[in-house]
Amino acid sequence: MDRMRKLISGYMVASVQTSAHVQSFIEVDVTNIVKWRNKVKDAFEKREGEKLTFMPIFVKAVVKAIQDFPMINVSVDEKNIIVHNDINIGMATALPSGNLIVPVVKNANEKDLVALAKDVNNLAEASRNNKLKPEQIQGSTFTISNVGTFGSLMGTPIINQPEVAILALGIIKKRPEVITTEKGDEIAIRSMMYLSLSFDHRVVDGFLGGSFLRKVGDYLEQFDINTSI
Repeated sequence: MDRMRKLISGYMVASVQTSAHVQSFIEVDVTNIVKWRNKVKDAFEKREGEKLTFMPIFVKAVVKAIQDFPMINVSVDEKNIIVHNDINIGMATALPSGNLIVPVVKNANEKDLVALAKDVNNLAEASRNNKLKPEQIQGSTFTISNVGTFGSLMGTPIINQPEVAILALGIIKKRPEVITTEKGDEIAIRSMMYLSLSFDHRVVDGFLGGSFLRKVGDYLEQFDINTSI
């Protein structure tokens, strides 16, 4: 192991030994998000000089769900639960070496989709080029792991200490699904993905973990395809 791999190894083992890991899963229809991004991505890149990925949309949904369930945005200090006012979203990212790092979108609750897109792209670029600054990998309060990037259907990631939950995003796949229309139930081709939440059962019970995860899914499914950016 190189030095970084040793550090990661230690963090992973310590997290499993510290937190009582539990997972919840839901399936989400993200057809509207896929259609919207396809519609606006070219104009967005031309105007902003930035690519529009799915990640800022996912970050926005997570932020809104955290605001509904602030006890997910906490950390544990021995017997104390520390509730964070800032919402700093970590993004688990693979480095060119294959090692893992978690750059952080700071104060994500104060940013619109354009600002989030720029932050996500800048952090991803800095990660690829090994140019992340120390302050860019510190202070996260909740982490997202996009396992779908590697083709995974779903994942059960290990919590990024001292946080109490981490969300995994599976690959987006087109599948025939039964949907309810004005004419009744119909089969349609929809873009579907799995979300999984690993949470620390010391302080997050099933009701909170499941409710938060479902709320993230609701925000994604209710995305307005007419949203301007």
